[in-house]
Amino acid sequence: MRTSVRRRFGFTLTEMLAVVAVIAIISGLGAGVYIGTHKRMLVEKAARGFMISAKYGRILAIEKQCPYKIELDEENRGFRLVTTQWDEAAEEAVEMEVRDYFCKPVVFEGDVRFEDIQIIPISGEAVSDYDQNQSIVFSPDGTAQPVVIQIGNGRTHYSINISAATGRAKMYFGTADKVELGTFDLDAE
Repeated sequence: MRTSVRRRFGFTLTEMLAVVAVIAIISGLGAGVYIGTHKRMLVEKAARGFMISAKYGRILAIEKQCPYKIELDEENRGFRLVTTQWDEAAEEAVEMEVRDYFCKPVVFEGDVRFEDIQIIPISGEAVSDYDQNQSIVFSPDGTAQPVVIQIGNGRTHYSINISAATGRAKMYFGTADKVELGTFDLDAE
C-alpha cells in the first residue's frame, strides 16, 4: 500500500495577512521615527545656518571695515545678512543683501521659527524698538550687540549666543533661558 504524501506549496491566507500586518507595524514605527528625526534636523539646520551667517557677518564687518547686520523676519520665519554701501551713481547709501557662495537669505522649513529673541541695543546708539528687535549689528571692530536667539519647532530648541565683546556666535542645544545674555567664555576656545 502506498500512502500518498501531500506536499504543501505556498502560504495560507492567514499567514500572508500576518506577514502584511507585521510589515505595516514596522514601517509605521519607522515612519514615525523618520518624521521626528526629520523635524529635529530641520531645527538644527536652521540654527546652524543662523550661527554660520552670524560668524560670516562678523568676518565681513572686520574685513570690509563697515557694519553688517542680520535682519530677522519673524513673519516669514527667516533671516538675511545685509550691509550698507555707498552708491556713487545715485549719491546715496544703499542697503545691499549679501548673496554669495557662503551666504544667502534663509527661510525656515516646516514648523521652525524664532521662539525667543533677546537683543540688547549697542550702548550710546539710539535704536528704535522695531529695529532693535529685528536686526543684529556687527561692527568693524569685531564687536556686536549681545544677543540670545532661540530657534525651534515647539519640541526641539537651539539657542545661539552672540558675545558683545568679541562678536562670536556659539550654539547650544536647549532653550534660551539657560543661556546667559552677554556672557562668553574666552578660555573655552
